[in-house]
Amino acid sequence: MILFSGSSVDRPKRTRSVRFKLLAIALLPTLVILPLLLGVMMVRWNSKFDALLTSKVSGDLTIAHQYFTHILDNTGEQIAALGQSVAFRNVLTADDPEALASLLSQRKQALGLDFLYLADGGTSGQTTGDWPVIASAFAGRSSTSIDIFSNTDLMGFSPDLAARARVDLIDTPNAVPTTRNAETRGMVVHSASPVELPSGKRAALVGGILLNQNLGFIDTINDLVYRQSSLPEGSQGTATLFLDDVRISTNVRLFADRRALGTRVSSVVRKTVLEDGRVWLDRAFVVNDWYISAYEPIKDSFGKRVGMLYVGFLEAPFAQTKYESLLILIGAFLFVAAMSVPIFLRWARGIFKPLERMANTIGRVESGDLSARTNLDQVQDEITLVADHLDDLLDQVQERDKRLRAWNDQLNARVDARTRELRDANRALETTTKQLIMSEKLAAIGEITAGVAHEINNPVAVLQGNLDVVRDLLGDHAKIANTEFRLIDEQVNRINLIVTKLLQFAKPEEYAGFVERHSVAQVIDDCMPLVAHLLSRADIEVVREHQSTRLVLMNRTELQQVLVNLMVNALHAMPDRGTLTLIDEDADHDGRPGIRITVRDTGIGMSEDVLNRIFDPFYTTKRQQGTGLGLSITKTLIDRQGGRLDVQSTSQKGTTFTIWLPEAG
Repeated sequence: MILFSGSSVDRPKRTRSVRFKLLAIALLPTLVILPLLLGVMMVRWNSKFDALLTSKVSGDLTIAHQYFTHILDNTGEQIAALGQSVAFRNVLTADDPEALASLLSQRKQALGLDFLYLADGGTSGQTTGDWPVIASAFAGRSSTSIDIFSNTDLMGFSPDLAARARVDLIDTPNAVPTTRNAETRGMVVHSASPVELPSGKRAALVGGILLNQNLGFIDTINDLVYRQSSLPEGSQGTATLFLDDVRISTNVRLFADRRALGTRVSSVVRKTVLEDGRVWLDRAFVVNDWYISAYEPIKDSFGKRVGMLYVGFLEAPFAQTKYESLLILIGAFLFVAAMSVPIFLRWARGIFKPLERMANTIGRVESGDLSARTNLDQVQDEITLVADHLDDLLDQVQERDKRLRAWNDQLNARVDARTRELRDANRALETTTKQLIMSEKLAAIGEITAGVAHEINNPVAVLQGNLDVVRDLLGDHAKIANTEFRLIDEQVNRINLIVTKLLQFAKPEEYAGFVERHSVAQVIDDCMPLVAHLLSRADIEVVREHQSTRLVLMNRTELQQVLVNLMVNALHAMPDRGTLTLIDEDADHDGRPGIRITVRDTGIGMSEDVLNRIFDPFYTTKRQQGTGLGLSITKTLIDRQGGRLDVQSTSQKGTTFTIWLPEAG
């Protein structure tokens, strides 16, 4: 680099050293000590904030637990009060089962119970089971507890109660895998109070409340724990009752208008609460978001952990508050740093400004703007020298790019021209190849067909002659087999017709017959009686449009054969109903006058594969009826007259055949 060689007089003046700037910025105590202290403070404050949230949710769980306990106590007190009431004692004394049933039904509804019955140790109509609360009542003590009733137990009270207990399980991420698809058991507030019958025998007044899908109960807990304005704006308090690990009553939302009934708790919470019997106080993922959560186990009258009580509130608003506080602290730090170290920022600007300009310049060049330059004109230092060299290199790159682009444009133009030539040559080659293959195929088929047709003619003639001899020999006795002889005649005639078509396809010049001028409209009219039997088989509407005034020069039988073949194919394509349209009109083709004949149907149409093969000899879609020669012969007859045969078809919409024949000279 000549710029840095030679005496010091030739070197650009450097007023500041980049090394000095970098060392000065790195050693700034304000930018090292202050962030460190701020980080320690933020970590400690974050832990205290989380501990405060945990303490709050623990207090919320205490309130929910107290209300839950109050529900149990209140239910027991109400049932005990009913057992000691005068009305209940009078009904017992009267020994009137219907009056007793009516009273229990009224009090069940008034007390908000789901079932209420008198268990007397006999056939009371209810299944008491081996419940500790009932056993305690028979022992003379009132008892209330949570019990889990099977679906059969609930069905014994009411089918509606069993149906209400059913909760379909919803696949929940992080839950313990299960093969069940529904929870049919019911969590019940089960209470029993001792009652003494007039006979002196002890009985139990038993009642209960089903907590499955008891939304009023869970909403009351939620309203009690999370009163209005008890949480910051945007947060949401939730409460849930679990049977095992399934949400059977909750105000957690799965969607905007659907509660998350049937979803399950995560496996880690299940293990901590249900298996280990510990209270969970931590953040947890609840259905579809993170909540500050509290779970405690619920035990039944047997002392077994059968469910959980949960309360929690949405974590996001608190996290947002935490982040906002952190941002405020960071902002305060930045403000202090900006006020205390302006000199260092000025030095840093002297480094980063040129670097950013060079980076932007390189970015613009990468985007295609080769004219971009740094053009630094500030005090000379190492960065400025690098920028100058970068500008020189970009000048060289731009010049070379111009030359490469010019050469590339020339090369592309030559490649495009040669590609077009190759494409045209390839297209012409493909067309010629197809024509050669078709010519060879038709020639081979023609030779084979002519040979086969002549070979068939001889045995057919022998059959026909011998059949006539048999008729003469049998005389009147031949009438016994008239039907058989007629069938043989028909099949021999059919063979003759097929042989004639084969010979006409193979050697059309020998079977063309004489030609004369014809009116196309008249020939079409003469063809209609020939297809009348097919028209009568289905609901076919024939639309006839006669517009031609010119004549064609063609053998009448051949023209009739062409039209009948196309009309029969059209009618076969419409087995039930449809429209057959026949149009003849004057039309020119490539400057030659002629007549265009259109045969259109609204039938089943053809697929593209079938359309590409319909003119191949012996190809047919009518396996039981056709020979596959009809359209091949038709095209051969039209081509021999110098005409054209085109077809258009859409599957399930119909087919249109268009014939163009030159005008008779």
